[in-house]
Amino acid sequence: LPEKLCRRLNVDTTVQEKAITFPTDAKLFYKMREKLVDAAAHRLIPLRQSYVRVGKKSLRMQYQYRHAGQMKRAAKETKKLRTYLGRVTRDIERKSPLIDEKLANQLALSRRLIKQKKTDKNKLYSLHAPEVECISKGKTHKKYEFGCKVAIATTCKEPWVVAVKAIHGNPYDGHTLKETVEKAEEITEVKAETVFADRGYKGKENHPSDIKVFLSGSKRVHGIFKRLLRGRSGIEPIIGHVKNDHRMAKNYLLGELGDKINTVLAGCGFNLRKILRFITLENEPLYAMV
Repeated sequence: LPEKLCRRLNVDTTVQEKAITFPTDAKLFYKMREKLVDAAAHRLIPLRQSYVRVGKKSLRMQYQYRHAGQMKRAAKETKKLRTYLGRVTRDIERKSPLIDEKLANQLALSRRLIKQKKTDKNKLYSLHAPEVECISKGKTHKKYEFGCKVAIATTCKEPWVVAVKAIHGNPYDGHTLKETVEKAEEITEVKAETVFADRGYKGKENHPSDIKVFLSGSKRVHGIFKRLLRGRSGIEPIIGHVKNDHRMAKNYLLGELGDKINTVLAGCGFNLRKILRFITLENEPLYAMV
């Protein structure tokens, strides 16, 4: 890309959702107990009780009570499921003389699941993807999304995706600005001069000292910067295309590394499709003649 194009960037964040079911306490307790019972059977650990039948009954009743709006009864069934999980966990810890690494990880997840409360941070939302975070972006149609935050940087004109990065820990948007710009400079090998972002990046202490940062709604912005700031919202449809056309809307790859790989491939896919479109338009008269 031309150097002039890469000196001015639009930056924004979105959420890459993980391919998990909507997490509920009852479902997580039930599935965790099933995993531990299977692990114990595989290692020939005799359990006092597996709670297969009563666990299934409690889960079904919990769903029915919630559907009927009987929340106290539903909470009682959820408490039963937590109790069953705790009993199985302690039974395995008592009776297994040597705990291998895989079983130790499962027991650690179980203890974490039993102890977590409604208001806790860094909760466990999925057993096969414990890195998943609950992120609220203020959307009316989807209050919470379960996955990881993704920072995207694009050029202001002829929009190209110059940086895309999966960031775990659900940080404040402003804290991601510096590493996003550094990633764009590393890829393009061009020093960024101006960045346009939304109000989620407030806080001058988070802005790189050698780069001008303009936020949406800023006053006293004149000349070409005013026009470019109005065009900052052009990054929103690009994010939509990257998510819906290039498979960043839902990630099926495993672990934090899978999150990072999927975001990079989605950004590359957007640029490749743009290149293919240019090639097609250049060769269109030739096809017409044929």
